[in-house]
Amino acid sequence: MATPLDDEAATNMFNWQNGASRRSVLLAGAAMTTLPLTRAWGARSGGEGMEIKRSGSQPSVKGPADWFTGTVRIDPLFDAPAPARAASASVTFEPGARTAWHTHPLGQTLIVLAGAGRAQRWGGPIEELRPGDVVWIAPGEKHWHGAGPTTAMTHIAIQEKLDGKPVDWLEHVTAQQYETMR
Repeated sequence: MATPLDDEAATNMFNWQNGASRRSVLLAGAAMTTLPLTRAWGARSGGEGMEIKRSGSQPSVKGPADWFTGTVRIDPLFDAPAPARAASASVTFEPGARTAWHTHPLGQTLIVLAGAGRAQRWGGPIEELRPGDVVWIAPGEKHWHGAGPTTAMTHIAIQEKLDGKPVDWLEHVTAQQYETMR
């Protein structure tokens, strides 16, 4: 069952660390979608080597109302240790749920897994998202993303952190902005 995030947990959830190239981030995201199917040959000890995060081993959290409209569940996937800066979560939006407007200092990659969603950059049209779509959001680009009005949507989000900051949250997307397909 999802539980609300406290400020520290919310900060840690969205302090997704990155620094890898776009290609390596996409490859890491693709690898993460098959992680539950892999067999563990060893676990990391002492901070070195391979680490396997077992499916279901990290609790789901409820998306905070300050950052989301509607019902959103966040399932953390990974938060790589330094010096790596990559991190990821699977995010499920119930119908009509969406993020607030926000930016990422080093960009974000979304990999749509299920359902039907929407995304929009500031000043641009609302784009429909379907399973298999991969969305690159440029550094500093003001945007939002979420489910369609009648269908839930799940995506993997991979982002980078610059000087400890992965995201700048802005105002909520209004109902009029969400419903306007240009």
